[in-house]
Amino acid sequence: MPHNETMSESLNLFDLNKLGELAFGEFISRPNRFVGEILLNGHLATCHIADTGRLKEILTTGRRILVAKNQPRLKTDYRLIACEMRETDEWVLINTAIHTHIARTVIRNGVLGFIPETVQPEVKVGNSRLDFLVDKHLYIELKGTNLILDSQCRFPDAPTTRGRRHLEELIQLKKDGKNAMILILGLRHCPCFVPNRNMDPAFADTFEKALKSGVQYRGFRVKIDIVAKHILLNGNLPLCREVSHE
Repeated sequence: MPHNETMSESLNLFDLNKLGELAFGEFISRPNRFVGEILLNGHLATCHIADTGRLKEILTTGRRILVAKNQPRLKTDYRLIACEMRETDEWVLINTAIHTHIARTVIRNGVLGFIPETVQPEVKVGNSRLDFLVDKHLYIELKGTNLILDSQCRFPDAPTTRGRRHLEELIQLKKDGKNAMILILGLRHCPCFVPNRNMDPAFADTFEKALKSGVQYRGFRVKIDIVAKHILLNGNLPLCREVSHE
């Protein structure tokens, strides 16, 4: 299936204003995987971090951040939404809870090369749940990447047994005669995607095995319009040349 080259690269995929009261702050520290300490209007506060990756190059002290205010009943004061990367002049989405919303919108608008009739989320396959079943015949697993190494988007930034298991489910689907796809959501501006072999060799091996077994690959990038607080489509994200998929 060819890419739909007519799809607008400025397509509005998600309105961050829907998340509630937004505010800019400064990142201080990360006491654990799920909690960050932040500075907001001169006061210390806490924020929930949905992305459990290491994010070492992103969550640095003094980093400007965008957060959404939490309900008083929750354990943290805010939710971390995005971080400013002055090094590359971009804002990077950190809230993984938004990934499926973005992907569903871009799929419905033709990123797969066609406009689907149905997009079913959270489909049980084997011992896993895959992210989407499109038109009742194409199984899709979504992965988001916010790590850049050697000018390439990479995943994962921490070992992921769960991620490898999802790829194995896609491989089994192909063996069973079904259609399967890996969909990569690029959250940074980079020219191509490659698995992060140095971090997780087993995931990289399984990724390449999936491609060789006939699992399809699609990738797309997004960017944040920080003034309007909108997430916009920012072009396709092809595989880097060194990734074998013949």
